[in-house]
Amino acid sequence: MIREAIKDLIRWKNEEHRKPLIIRGARQVGKTWIMKEFGKTHYEKQAYINFDNNERMESLFSGNLDISRIITALQIESGVKIEANNTLIIFDEVQEVPRALTSLKYFCENAPQYHVIAAGSLLGVALHPGTSFPVGKVDFMDLYPLSFIEFLNATGNENLSGLLETQDFVLITSFKGKYIDLLKQYYYVGGMPEAVSNFIETQDYTLVREVQNRLLMAYEQDFSKHAPNEAVPRIRMLWASVPPQLAKENRKFVYGLIRKGARAREYELAMQWLLDCGLIYKVARITKPHMPLMAYQDFNAFKLFVLDVGLLSAMSGLDLKSLLEGNRVFEEFKGSLTEQYVLQQLVTNKEITPFYWSAEKSNGEIDFLFQSGMDIVPLEVKAAENLQAKSLKSYCLRYEPKYAIRTSMSDYRKEERLTNLPLYAINGILNILE
Repeated sequence: MIREAIKDLIRWKNEEHRKPLIIRGARQVGKTWIMKEFGKTHYEKQAYINFDNNERMESLFSGNLDISRIITALQIESGVKIEANNTLIIFDEVQEVPRALTSLKYFCENAPQYHVIAAGSLLGVALHPGTSFPVGKVDFMDLYPLSFIEFLNATGNENLSGLLETQDFVLITSFKGKYIDLLKQYYYVGGMPEAVSNFIETQDYTLVREVQNRLLMAYEQDFSKHAPNEAVPRIRMLWASVPPQLAKENRKFVYGLIRKGARAREYELAMQWLLDCGLIYKVARITKPHMPLMAYQDFNAFKLFVLDVGLLSAMSGLDLKSLLEGNRVFEEFKGSLTEQYVLQQLVTNKEITPFYWSAEKSNGEIDFLFQSGMDIVPLEVKAAENLQAKSLKSYCLRYEPKYAIRTSMSDYRKEERLTNLPLYAINGILNILE
C-alpha cells in the first residue's frame, strides 16, 4: 500500500534543520505501519519502541532525560545498535509515557543528529496534567485515511490515478465509467487501511462492513477508557448525532438534534475531545468571503464531519444495493456521503483549509470556501448530475470571484468563470486554478 505521506517523511529526513517528528491522526489510520515502512525502506536500521504497557520505558523516562543514557536504554530495549546516520528511532503509543514526549525537546536541542519519529492515538487528549510538551522543538505531520487517489493506487489502478494527474480531461472523460465505479467502491469501503486491505484481499463488502463496525466499536471503547467519566455520555451522544446532522438539508450542526434542549456549553468538552483524537472534522461558517477567511469565522455556526466516508456509510446504514443501482449511492442521505467525500479529499491537501459560507437572511449557502494564493474559491458540491447551483450563481454575482468550482457527477466543463470538476477528479482541484 503506497501512502502519499511517505513523500513528506522523505522531505523531513533530508531537512538540514530536522526536528523530531510527531505523527498525528486518529486510531487505525496507519501511523504504526507508515513509520515502520519508512524505516524499512529509507534507513539501514530501525529501533522500534512501543510504550503501551511498557514498565521499563516508563521507568527509564521517569529519571534523567540525558540523551546518551536514553540511547543506551533504547538499544537494549529494541535490540538494535543505534547510529545517528542510519537508524530511525520510532516511539509508538508515546502518549502512554508523557515524559518520552518531553524528551523530544532534548533530542532537538542536544542531539539533533538522531532521526526520531513519534506517534500515538489520542495524543491531543491523553497528556497528563503537568506534562511538559516540547513546543517549538518538534515538527508535526497529520495522517488521514487513504484519499481516493491512494485508494486507486492501492487497488491496482495506478494508471487511472496517473491519468488524473495529467489533467487531460478529454482522455479522463473517456474512462469516466471506470472512475465512477471505483468511486462507488470508495464511498462504501472508505480509506481506513484495514478496510481497504480487507477489500483488496477478499472483494467482500460484507467483510469490509464488519471491519468498519469493529473500528467503530473500538472508538466507543476509547470513549470509556480515555475520556473523563462525566463527559463519556455526551461524547457518545454527539458522535452518534453526526450522521443525522449531515443528512439534513441544511448541514449546520444543531445541538437540539443531540437531545431536546441541549446547549453548546454542555457539549464543548465532548466536541473538543472528538476533535483532539481526530474522529471528527469541524468546518466553520464564514460571515464574509474576505481575506483572510479565518478572520471572518462565525464561532456559533459550523458543520461536523466524521474522519472517513466509509465509516460514515457504516454509521448511516448504507445498503449494499445502493452500489448497484445507477448513481444512487452519491445521492444517499441527501448527498451527505458526497459532501463528506469532498471534505475528506480537501483536508488531505495541506494547502487547503476549508470553510463554508451562508447568507444571513436567505437560504443561500456555499458548501466549501478556501483560499488559494490571493483568491477565495467557492466550491459547490452536487451529488447528482443536476447542475442547477442557484447559491453559487448568486454568490458569483454578488462577490465576483476569479474562480468558482462546482463538483458533480457531470463531465469536466470550463465556462467563463465557473468550472465543473467531476467528483472523481476533486483531488486535482488546485491544479485547475493555475
